[in-house]
Amino acid sequence: MGRIRVVDLSVPLESAPSEFIPPEVIHKGHKEGAALMSALFGCSEEELPDGLGWADDTLNNLSTHHGTHLDAPWHFAPVVEGKPARTIDEVPLEWCYGDGVILDLRRKPRGSGVTVDDLKQALGKIGYQLKPGDIVLIMTGADKLWGTREYLNAGCGMTRRATLWLVEQGVRVMGTDAWGWDRPFQDIREEYEKTGDANVVWEAHYAAREKECIHVEKLANLDYLYDVLKKPYGFKVALFPVKVKGASAGWCRAVAILED
Repeated sequence: MGRIRVVDLSVPLESAPSEFIPPEVIHKGHKEGAALMSALFGCSEEELPDGLGWADDTLNNLSTHHGTHLDAPWHFAPVVEGKPARTIDEVPLEWCYGDGVILDLRRKPRGSGVTVDDLKQALGKIGYQLKPGDIVLIMTGADKLWGTREYLNAGCGMTRRATLWLVEQGVRVMGTDAWGWDRPFQDIREEYEKTGDANVVWEAHYAAREKECIHVEKLANLDYLYDVLKKPYGFKVALFPVKVKGASAGWCRAVAILED
């Protein structure tokens, strides 16, 4: 076995304007920890090494959809394919580890929808044919704006038909480096206001009501694999979500695993 390389594909949980309602991250330092430990254990703060205790952190306004996270079928509907939708703690872990494939959609205009032809062209560009169990990662380039308000409406987004086509190829897990799997909200709203067609609202997510699949959102560093390492495929992806009971999503430290 060769040397294993692990590439981080996640954005951090942080108080950044990249979220509509950012979480509040409160860091509690070692002096604060010393005061708590003194109260808990009955010793004085001075008796602790250097007068310091443990550090701790608290997060407020935290959603399971903040940061890099995996959406469960329950996020899309209470019933999927005629059965009760799975919550994140019910998603099979076998789905969350598999062969990764990056499809380069950076040429698509901001706010546009990814079509089946777009997916086929991206696959043809790298000479790859999808197989059941592949984890497909859509690279829009939006992650370069993480940390800014512009990130919320950056990149292109998936359509209902393109999502269903991936499932038809045997793909259960798919992801994006954009804020969400669908097109940016402002573009969906503008199209609805123009056409009055509510079918454009969250269409790619709602596709998972018809055929069960799950999405990982807010990925990062796909371009490092694709452009620098020249690895649009030939690596494993791990997307294990935090086990939040009954939740619609779970945070995950998404990583690519390569053997040199």
